[in-house]
Amino acid sequence: MEITGGGRLEVRITSADVGKRVSVRYVTDSAEPGGKFTDAVGVLTSWDAGVLLITRKSGETVRIAESSLAAGKVVPAAPARRRGPSATFAELARATARAWQPVESEPLGEWTLRAADGFTRRANSALPLGDPGLPVAEALTHVRAWYAARKLPAYIQTATGAEGTQELLCAALDRHGWHREVSAEVRIAALAPIGDLDADVSAVRLSRTVEEPWLRRYQRFQEAGPAVRSVLASGPSVWFASVAGTGEVPAAIGRLVVDGRWAGFMAVEVDPDQRRRGLATSVMTALARQALDEGASAAWLQVETDNDGARALYDGMGFASHHHYHHYRWAEA
Repeated sequence: MEITGGGRLEVRITSADVGKRVSVRYVTDSAEPGGKFTDAVGVLTSWDAGVLLITRKSGETVRIAESSLAAGKVVPAAPARRRGPSATFAELARATARAWQPVESEPLGEWTLRAADGFTRRANSALPLGDPGLPVAEALTHVRAWYAARKLPAYIQTATGAEGTQELLCAALDRHGWHREVSAEVRIAALAPIGDLDADVSAVRLSRTVEEPWLRRYQRFQEAGPAVRSVLASGPSVWFASVAGTGEVPAAIGRLVVDGRWAGFMAVEVDPDQRRRGLATSVMTALARQALDEGASAAWLQVETDNDGARALYDGMGFASHHHYHHYRWAEA
C-alpha cells in the first residue's frame, strides 16, 4: 500500500485507471474497532457515481464507496508462476476449447458462438477471445438471438485472474443483466510428475472411443442430449480410460485430450463406494503416460471451486490455479 514520506496512506488511483490492476485499502462499516481497514486487490472495472467496482481473481466483485478509500495504487499484473509450465490465458483458452468442441459454431468477430443441443455449458456458450466487431451491447443482443433461434439459454464464458483475462467484460455482463451461474478454476501442472506417480495402472483400460459402460459411469450422461458422443469424441487426440467395476458400470473413468504440448484431463469420476482406493490417481497416471508418449509436456484441467475432494487430489499432483472461468447466463426480465 502506498505510504507517503510522512507515514500517511495516500490514494493514487483515479477513474482513469479503470481496466488496470489495483490494490486499495478502505474503511468498512462492519469492522470492529482497531480493525476497520480492509484491503482488496483486483482489476478496477468501474468508477461511477462515487462507487468503485473491483473484480478479484476469483471473479468476485467488491463494491467500495469512494468516500471510504484510505489508500490505493496501480499494481503490476499477478507475478509469474514459480512452478509448472508457463502459459498465457489466450493459449490455454484455445486449448481448453479445442478439447470440448460444439456440434455447431459461428464466428462473431473474434468471439465464437457454440452450440451442442444443450450438452454442457462449455459447448453451448459464446467464447469471447477478442473483439466481437460490434459494440458490446449489440454483440450481446446478437448472442441472445443466436441462442434463442436454437431454443437454448444464452451463455457467455469468461475468465478472470490472469493477464489478459476479461474482468471488464464480466462487469459489462453484470450491467446488461447477465448473471454468473458457475465458476471454476483452470489448473495447470508439469505432466511428467503425474506420469511418474507410484500408481497401479494395470487395471486401467484405454480406448479411442466412448463406450456404453463408460457413459453409464459418466454423471452428465443422464442429462445429455444427442450430441453427447460427438462432443466427448471431439479434440485432436482423444482417449477414454476406465477401471472395471461390478456389473457393467466401471469403478472409475477419465477422459484425455492431447493437443501439442498440452494434455487436458476431464471427466475423472469414481464410484462413491470405491473411493479412497487410489483409482482416480491410477486413471490420471495412465492417461498422463499416454500423453507423454504422444509428446505432451504440460497438463491442464478444470475443477469447480466447491469440489474440495478433487481440489485436494490435484493439489497433491502439483496442479496450481492459472485463472478462473465463469459462465454468465442471460436472465429474462
